[in-house]
Amino acid sequence: MTGVMIVLIIGALGVIGWIIARARATRLQAEVGRLATNSRPTQHGWYVALWTMLPAFAFLAVWANVMPALIADSVLATPAAQSLPTDDFSRNAILAEAQSIATGSQAAAFNPQATELVEPYRVATTRYSTMGAILAAILAFACGAYALSRVRPAFTARHRVEKVVMWSLLGASLIAIVTTAGIVASLVFESMRFFSMVNPFNFLFGLNWSPQSAAMGYGNEDAFGAVPLFWGTIFIGAIIAMIVAIPLGLMSAIYLTQYARPTTRKWMKPILEVLAGVPTVVYGYFAALTVAPALRSLAVSLGISNASSESALAAGLVMGIMIIPFVSSMADDSIAAVPQSMRDGSLAMGATTSETIRKVLIPAALPGVVGGVLLAVSRAIGETMIVVMAAGLAANLTLNPFSSVTTVTTQMVQLLTGDQEFDSAKTLAAFALGLVLFVVTLLLNIVALRVVKKYREAYE
Repeated sequence: MTGVMIVLIIGALGVIGWIIARARATRLQAEVGRLATNSRPTQHGWYVALWTMLPAFAFLAVWANVMPALIADSVLATPAAQSLPTDDFSRNAILAEAQSIATGSQAAAFNPQATELVEPYRVATTRYSTMGAILAAILAFACGAYALSRVRPAFTARHRVEKVVMWSLLGASLIAIVTTAGIVASLVFESMRFFSMVNPFNFLFGLNWSPQSAAMGYGNEDAFGAVPLFWGTIFIGAIIAMIVAIPLGLMSAIYLTQYARPTTRKWMKPILEVLAGVPTVVYGYFAALTVAPALRSLAVSLGISNASSESALAAGLVMGIMIIPFVSSMADDSIAAVPQSMRDGSLAMGATTSETIRKVLIPAALPGVVGGVLLAVSRAIGETMIVVMAAGLAANLTLNPFSSVTTVTTQMVQLLTGDQEFDSAKTLAAFALGLVLFVVTLLLNIVALRVVKKYREAYE
């Protein structure tokens, strides 16, 4: 019996329990009156259904972890397993091969001994699967019968069902938190390994980034200076991209909320937000094939002879266009949330529309606008594809926007691409860069949340 069939059987028992409990609660409610009952019939039904399914599913989860060991012991007890080698590695390899054939994931065996164990594996698997299904069904039936016996007018089924839902929501939240903690822990652990090979001071304040030379045996001390990467990330994501995204995003939000007609806003806003759904690789193509050559031609015509075909300006401009919807959407929501009475009061005092926008609406919507900008910066700092395709891979510490630069995320991709040794400083440097990027992004989000919380205005 497959696992899907067992789950369907348990689910069917739960549905049956829900129907019976609801019908019984409805009958009791009709006898004593609705005001005399604590919970509704549907809540009684859910109480019985949860009692029918949850213990059985918990048992199946435990059984799924216990059953492989039971099957292996059963197979090893057969006469066909007596000739298996004594060392654990060879014996486990033969057992794994036999199990793969028995479950259908492998067509034929390379070891003749594995072929002899296929049938014992199938027999043991069928026996323990059937045993688990029967035990789960009995448990579901027993728990459902117990819950059904508690269906009475005064029984507090609603509180108990709500408690189960609350614990389920808490479990979902804890999964996200535990996953985040695990990711951070892995970053910290691998970063500590890196910092045991490279001085953290040299990493955070060094001006030379050449991990390839370190991998070739020229030493680690001066090869992992990450300042050029940090500067490239700030130069492209926090300066050039924001110079493009903030004015255009803010002006588009002001136009859509204050000047555009409802019909114009109705079709312009979705078109603007389509930019946020375009894959970043498409932006990368646009930057590499259109924007970067055009900027190089412009730079050459201006007399800048050393302009690169891959430049920070090309990547930053396209990244800024990509981020416009983030800034515009946040600013649009914040401006639209300002009460109409404030706008009408300003206009009634004789202020023009532009004066009302500059002196009333923008200051009132400032927390949302600032929060949107900081979130957009976080988004830009983490962007990789556009930088790879349009900005190049050279770690240059330069102020020239027509030069090739690189960012933290781009170097992380380069360091972890292909077969890598995870005991070398070159590979572990990617985790150190990721840890720094995580800390910076976290600080930006904290600042954004504090700004919104401190300056938030509640309007009626």
